[in-house]
Amino acid sequence: MHDHLELELARARQRVKRAELFLTRANEMLDEERGVGISLALCCRIRSEQKRVAEARLRLRQIDPTTH
Repeated sequence: MHDHLELELARARQRVKRAELFLTRANEMLDEERGVGISLALCCRIRSEQKRVAEARLRLRQIDPTTH
């Protein structure tokens, strides 16, 4: 059982880090001023990634409430 919990924690941490990485990259691309069409698409992507980060953090806290 302990191994299962550790595996779930590792997966949840990985999801958080991956979502944060994608969000950071999308924000960097938005700063590159690639045009209005691209900027609108990136804004949509940023909102989506913000949601993924929040969901991943929530899942991690559900697994381990001591996680910040």
